[in-house]
Amino acid sequence: MVTRLDVGPGALRASAALLSQEERHRAGRFAFECDRRRFIVARARLRQLLAARLDIGADSVELVYGERGKPALARRVAASNLRFSVSHCDDVAVYAFAFGREVGIDVEAVRVIPDADDIAARMFSRRESEAYRALDPSDKPLAFFSCWTRKEAFIKALGDGLSHPLDRFDVSFEPGEPARILRVDSTPGDRCGWTLYSFVPGPGLIGAIVAQKAIPGTKREHN
Repeated sequence: MVTRLDVGPGALRASAALLSQEERHRAGRFAFECDRRRFIVARARLRQLLAARLDIGADSVELVYGERGKPALARRVAASNLRFSVSHCDDVAVYAFAFGREVGIDVEAVRVIPDADDIAARMFSRRESEAYRALDPSDKPLAFFSCWTRKEAFIKALGDGLSHPLDRFDVSFEPGEPARILRVDSTPGDRCGWTLYSFVPGPGLIGAIVAQKAIPGTKREHN
């Protein structure tokens, strides 16, 4: 699900009223006002979306955080087995939801960054780094952020954050290549138990969703 964040005064007040005390404290720690506003509105929207799926009030949604900072529903409201992930870039937020399986989502603005080649050499797997280096320069900005969002979505689904070694798995990202996880450790991508989706949430943006493959009998939702 893609949402444009309304960070105007009225929407900000209404959103702040839905946040927990902990979330308000977290919002207050942002160094920049624009980031604080986006966090408040994006987190309130997450609460509303979760509440709709759980059939409860938005103020009844309780969130907890794992060791790596991944949010999850508190035990009291976790019986639905609903998993979720959220990411935002500027005023666009993206959300993914799934029942009975982990999910991760990421979004980035496609842009030229001066040290992209160095970052790819350090952070991508050997296969990814070699493929990226061989690209035409005009293809590199989209390829870089396609790779980055796909890898970020995967580690968010795992719940490991950037502590997970990024060279332990490969994703596709070359022009015209379907979005796929190619390898996880020594396991080929088609047997790794995860599915990768790529999407364009708006002009100049690229996004990715990674979800565990559905278990028979579970309800499927990753909009």
